[in-house]
Amino acid sequence: MIQHLHASEIAAKVNAGAISALDIAEQVLARLADYDQIQPQAWISRFAPDDIRAAAKAVDARVMAGEVLPLAGVPFAVKDNIDVAGLDTTAACPEFAYRPVANAFVVERLLAAGAICIGKTNLDQFATGLNGSRSPYGAPRCVFNLDYVSGGSSSGSSVATAAGLVAFALGTDTAGSGRVPAAFNHLIGYKPSKGRWSTTGLVPACRSLDCITVFTARAADAALVDQVVAGMDAADPYSRTIPARALGQAGEKLRIGVPLPHQRNWCGDLQSERLYDLALERLEALGYEISLVDIAPLSEAAALLYNGPWVAERTAAMEMMLRDHPDAIDPAVKQIVEAGLHMTAVEAFNGQYRLQALARQAENMWQAIDVLALPTSPTIYRLKEMQAAPVALNAHFGLYTNFVNLLDMAAIAVPAGFRRNATGFGITFIAPAGTDAALFDMAARWEADSPYMAPELDMAKMESNRPMDRIRLAVVGAHLKDMPLHWQLTSRDAIFIAETTTAPSYKLYAIANSVPPKPALVHDAAGAAIKVEVYELSTESFGSFTAEVPPPLAIGTVTLADGSQVKGFVAEPRALIGAEDITTLGGWRAYLAG
Repeated sequence: MIQHLHASEIAAKVNAGAISALDIAEQVLARLADYDQIQPQAWISRFAPDDIRAAAKAVDARVMAGEVLPLAGVPFAVKDNIDVAGLDTTAACPEFAYRPVANAFVVERLLAAGAICIGKTNLDQFATGLNGSRSPYGAPRCVFNLDYVSGGSSSGSSVATAAGLVAFALGTDTAGSGRVPAAFNHLIGYKPSKGRWSTTGLVPACRSLDCITVFTARAADAALVDQVVAGMDAADPYSRTIPARALGQAGEKLRIGVPLPHQRNWCGDLQSERLYDLALERLEALGYEISLVDIAPLSEAAALLYNGPWVAERTAAMEMMLRDHPDAIDPAVKQIVEAGLHMTAVEAFNGQYRLQALARQAENMWQAIDVLALPTSPTIYRLKEMQAAPVALNAHFGLYTNFVNLLDMAAIAVPAGFRRNATGFGITFIAPAGTDAALFDMAARWEADSPYMAPELDMAKMESNRPMDRIRLAVVGAHLKDMPLHWQLTSRDAIFIAETTTAPSYKLYAIANSVPPKPALVHDAAGAAIKVEVYELSTESFGSFTAEVPPPLAIGTVTLADGSQVKGFVAEPRALIGAEDITTLGGWRAYLAG
């Protein structure tokens, strides 16, 4: 089974002599061998096993000599746009690769604290993308369902952490790359305030916005990594000392801002919508005050990142590659960064002016709320879908993330449940720069007694046990159990989920001259709750079932009593010609019994 490694537990045991760093290293090497049978593309390069063992022995020697190391023996991975001495930095482009002579600032601090670097992880090329499919080294997939993308650009880092190969992994975040993969893979994704962590040794994407980030299984581990690596770096012109800032007023409820209902774009993902609603209910149960906020200024700022002059900053970072090796660049990445070649200085200044105005609106927002709680991503897509529309679908992932660095905010993504296809959904707590410690506390409180249990998957059998997409269908008439058409469900191995009712906003009609007799379910605010049965089918079975639905019936979306939405039978207007209104009976069985 997938079991997470926890940095704080490993360090405590190694420092206490309860286990050696070498023992941990051997466990990691065994896990790597197993998972290489499933997703070797999570990695671009790794240290040789004997080099990892040697690093572990060196940590054990330091502990034996009396050192207490904050990350003693803790295995970690590094996104391959961050320098690690001894391994090439490729940014997922072999033609760009170079061998660094020194570690990145944050990597050096981790090694000094006793952590053991395992290797470099895959990414969307030049950290341009939020999906994980833009790499010549392959496309890492969602750990819990290999048909779906892992999220990017820090794709390999999220997979390595979620699969239990390392205790934490460094990523980067310019537009959401340290948060979107965390959501899809049921992880904590911490994006520090800009400048809190040095970016010395990072291949820039947008240098003024880039942040190095971390993926962990628990909030406490993210806080531990932050304690080790945060700090001023004189060699980094964007490094800064940020005064700590609290959230809210002592003794008062923390005010959490959420988007106005019409601003919640789910890209058609009804399960994400429902999971977000449940997350807001849980926040209220935890004692927070939920406040509706107009996020239009945030969304406008988000659009500036790719539709404004900041594209030219990515172009500046890749200028030599565009000139000397244009064919080595992923087509989707190239399409994005080439647009910056046509940006003018006038556009750049106008973009800065507009961003400053939006930043002032964001500052005013913090007078009414203390923290935002937004969906990390509105939806997820299969790898095949992403490859078919790589730019358009990728853009959906950034709807609630792109503005954060532009507006100088800190963020931490936390798990908030699973879709029925086993892919993760998450929310992100976002607050002004300097609130990092307070966000760690929020995340720790959120995960305490968490109801979000990860699917139990056997790594050794993952390919054969790949989760199938399942679709829930509400039936209201002839497909009910023991009814004439129920066989159309049983023959497709449909799984019975529940007997329930719709929301109290439907009317039920008996269609005239229908053989066998069938009802028509119609949404009507003046209606009532109608009894239904809910079944679950594979996507293939659902497709074949839908193809057999005769007019005037059709398959649409039905809201159930608990507020969730499933597919279900609806009717065309012609179904009501000569039909009998049987709403007051509450269901089809009662009508037949009468």
